[in-house]
Amino acid sequence: MSEQTTETTDETEESDAELAVEAALESRHGHPSDGTYILIALGLAVLTAIEVGLYYLKASTETALTLLVLMALKFSIVVGFFMHLRFDSPVLRRLFVGGLCLAVTIYVIILLMFGILHF
Repeated sequence: MSEQTTETTDETEESDAELAVEAALESRHGHPSDGTYILIALGLAVLTAIEVGLYYLKASTETALTLLVLMALKFSIVVGFFMHLRFDSPVLRRLFVGGLCLAVTIYVIILLMFGILHF
């Protein structure tokens, strides 16, 4: 009698495991194709080239603000696609956005201290 109970328990555990695997596979999200990743990388390269070009311009408020905006844009692209945050929990998204806001705030404070930004 105990052998039959053990077999039934083993079968139940196996079927539960199979159901869990199926549920995990169904809940998986589709990742972008390789071509999409290549296009994103090319776009990031273009944005980086623009940033480098802007760096060599005269330091002004507009240049600094443009560089901050480009930095935030590149951050969101890298985090969203290459780190797959776009497909993850909103809690993680809030964590990264909070870090970005903190970084931008610190950059603006430093730029104001050194007189690069004038408001």
